[in-house]
Amino acid sequence: MSEQVLQYLSNNRDRLLEKLNGFLSIPSVSTDSVHNKDIKAAAEFLQTYLQDIGFENVEQLETKKHPLVYAEYNQAGPEAPTVLFYGHYDVQPVDPIDLWDSDPFKPEVRDGRLYARGSSDDKGQVFMHLAVFEAFMKTEGKLPINVKVCIEGEEEIGSENLYDMLHEKKELFDADFAVISDSGMVAKNQPTILYGLKGFTGIEITVNGPDHDMHSGMYGGAVRNPIMALSHILASMKNTDEVVTVEGFYDGVEPLSDEERKLIKEVPGEDYKETAGIPETASEKGYTAKEHTMARPTFEVNGIYGGYQGEGTKTIIPSSATAKITCRLVPGQDPDKIQSLLEEHVNKVAPSGVTVEVKKEKLSAKAYKVEPNNPLIQKAADSYTKAFGKETVYVRMGGSIPVVEWIEAIYQMPIVLLGFGTPDDRLHSPNESFPLDSYDKGMETLVYYYNSIKE
Repeated sequence: MSEQVLQYLSNNRDRLLEKLNGFLSIPSVSTDSVHNKDIKAAAEFLQTYLQDIGFENVEQLETKKHPLVYAEYNQAGPEAPTVLFYGHYDVQPVDPIDLWDSDPFKPEVRDGRLYARGSSDDKGQVFMHLAVFEAFMKTEGKLPINVKVCIEGEEEIGSENLYDMLHEKKELFDADFAVISDSGMVAKNQPTILYGLKGFTGIEITVNGPDHDMHSGMYGGAVRNPIMALSHILASMKNTDEVVTVEGFYDGVEPLSDEERKLIKEVPGEDYKETAGIPETASEKGYTAKEHTMARPTFEVNGIYGGYQGEGTKTIIPSSATAKITCRLVPGQDPDKIQSLLEEHVNKVAPSGVTVEVKKEKLSAKAYKVEPNNPLIQKAADSYTKAFGKETVYVRMGGSIPVVEWIEAIYQMPIVLLGFGTPDDRLHSPNESFPLDSYDKGMETLVYYYNSIKE
């Protein structure tokens, strides 16, 4: 039954690609209020398309900021499973605009790639699902399973209102499982099952010394330097073996099993030295770079500032210094507890002569992991392999997608991450693009997958 659906997608490829280009042409930048009307236009595009496909109860659910597009399809029958499809229609700002080779909101195909802001993250991948739904409806007159659609407009600003919406309207979004295509593959045309995501949390440390910058000749040796004090604090938090030395940081962390190490080893390796331009990799003692990146917690200083930043020398003892820290977490670690452990450590090791303030990051998320042998995951892997003609690899990703943890926490449903992006897509950067190979084979994967779920 998949053949006629695939034939429809092939016969209508140009028309559907033109429709996608219209979606990509809407500058739905969520962080800038100048684009509020464009956000509304993108939501209306989705609402109209879902209605045209044949979805029911299609509406824009208002939030405190940008609307969430919701729709239902319940005609597959009470015995058929229900999937919650999540995506987002908002995009990142395009700055710096002068680094783009073409207008970010005038889609253009070059060398087999579709260039536009949102082509990969996430409008292109959202559209693929809708096009597949259209193909099923136009050929078979129905979808193989029941579907609930949740496409938000605030993902790029931290999904500010999504958690409350999911929690308050729990029955509306409840389903048997969820599918999210807001991720990618480890390499172009390499089907990849993403079965785990890291959690996320962070703090900001500010060390205050004198109430104003001091002359280093007159006060050096009498006044503690806040930058030096901050440096001592940071150096005490992770050693040169890349092991975090904060007491309790690794409590509850699941050990890497031999099976998982084998799965990670089979993933095509990235040459970190080449892509990062570094002389040598630096991973937690006892783990490879891939193992640490995918499946072990991290502690990173993302920014540090204080004192004189201009050209030449200014002989001062600065009044304050600040560092921003984030941690990527794994199953067994609670973001709130990690923040508290970091704060306790900072207060314990802070030297005398300064005061220390710890500010906790508001946006945090727990790690997510589903067992690779889950039947829904296995069907996804088989669908990938059938479409791409390659064996599917299994990975845990170092990044975080908070909505995944929220859906799991609220609904306790399995989540299938069906991503089709590639490492060369330049997400959030100038010249974002999406390979048309991924576009075509990705929709083929979705046709196989949705058909396999009903069986």
